[in-house]
Amino acid sequence: MKVAILLALVVSLGAQELAAPRFKFDPEWPKPLPNKWKLGGVTGLAVDKDDNVWVLDRPNDLTDIELEAELNPPLADCCVRPPAMIHIDKNGNVIGSFDAPQGHGMAVDSKGFVYIGQNTVRKYDPKTGKVVGAVPRAPETETGGSAGAAEPTLPPRTPGRGSAGPVAGFITPPGGRAAPNAAATGAREAAIAAFRAKYPPTTPMIVGGIEEIRLDEAARELYAADNYLGGRVMVFDLDTLKFKRGWGAYGHALSEISTSDADRAYTPGGPMPKEFRGHLTLNISNDGLVYAADRNANRIHVTTKQGKFLKEFILAPMTGVGGSAGGVMFSPDKQQRLLYISDLTNNHIWFLNREDGKVVGQMGSMGENGGQFYGLHMIAVDSKGTIYTGEVFGGERVQRFVPVK
Repeated sequence: MKVAILLALVVSLGAQELAAPRFKFDPEWPKPLPNKWKLGGVTGLAVDKDDNVWVLDRPNDLTDIELEAELNPPLADCCVRPPAMIHIDKNGNVIGSFDAPQGHGMAVDSKGFVYIGQNTVRKYDPKTGKVVGAVPRAPETETGGSAGAAEPTLPPRTPGRGSAGPVAGFITPPGGRAAPNAAATGAREAAIAAFRAKYPPTTPMIVGGIEEIRLDEAARELYAADNYLGGRVMVFDLDTLKFKRGWGAYGHALSEISTSDADRAYTPGGPMPKEFRGHLTLNISNDGLVYAADRNANRIHVTTKQGKFLKEFILAPMTGVGGSAGGVMFSPDKQQRLLYISDLTNNHIWFLNREDGKVVGQMGSMGENGGQFYGLHMIAVDSKGTIYTGEVFGGERVQRFVPVK
C-alpha cells in the first residue's frame, strides 16, 4: 500500500475568494537513483505529455566527499556524478537520461525533444543526446571572452574530484570580501559600456545566459528569458529558431530598454525598478497571457503574447537576497485560476489568485525534512495538478506533492 504523509503544508492567509489547494508530500517518489548517482542542484524541471518528469541538474555541484565511488579503487560506496538530464516516470523510476553541459531552464515538446538553456537555447534529441538545433546568440559575453561553440562539449572531469560545492559564490567568505580595486572596477565598467553599445537591447539573439524556456506549440513559438540587462522576454520561431519579437519590464519594446543599471536599482520594500532587475522566469496561460516573474524585484508582470503590459503583482516585497518571485506555474483547472510561484529565498510555494495577484495561501518552509525546502528553485505541475519541485543549495533533490480534496 502506498504510503503518503499528509502534512499541514498550506497556511491560510485570510478570507479570500479562492481557497488555497491542499497537498500531501509523497515520500516514495522518486525511487533512489541508479548507478550510485547523487543529484546536483536542480536548475530545470519539466513534465512531458505522459506526465513523466525531466530533471536538469548540475553534476558539477558535487564535492570530493560525494564522489569517492568514482576513484579507482573506490573509497566509499557512494557517489558518482549523474548525467545532467534525468527522465523519471510517474512511479519514480529513472526511464532515461543523457549527459549534456549543465545549464539553467528547460522544456520538452510533444515529440519528446528537450530544450536546455545554456549560453543559448539548444534542442536535444533525448535518444542520442545530440544537439539538433540552437537559438542564435551573440558570440561574446558581457564579462569578456567567447560565448562558446555552437555545440558545447562536457568539461574535463577528474574522477573523485568535485567543486567547492553548490553555495560557492553565494555566501560571503569569513572575513568578508576584499575591498574593490578602483582601477579594475573602472576598467570593468568601461568594458561593459562598450559591450552594451555593441549589443544594444534590440539585439535579435540571446545575449548572456538563459533563465527560462517555455514552448507555445500551438503558435509554433519558443519563449526564452535571457538575463541580459536584467532580463528580456524573447520569442523565437519554434521550427526555424529565428527571432520574432521581445520586450522588457512594463511591456517596454526592446528599443526602449535602458542600458543604465540605475534603472534596475531596487531596495526590498521600496519602489519598483523601471526595468527587470534579474532572474526573469515566465510562463504562458491557456488564455494567452504571459506571466514574467522578476525574482530579484519580488514581482510578476502580466502581458499579452505581443508584450502589451496589463498588470503587475508584487509578492513578499520585503524579501531580500534572492527575491521571492521564482518559477511560475498554473493550477490544473481549465481557467487556471491560481498561480503557483516557487520562492527560493523564503522556501515557500505561493498560491496567488491569477486575476488580481492576491495571495490565497502558501506551502512549505525551510528545512531538510521531506516536504520542506532548502533552496526551492524549480516547480512543475502535471495534468492532474501534482506539484514537482527541484532544489539547489543544500537541497539538491526533487520532490512530489499530490493534491488532496
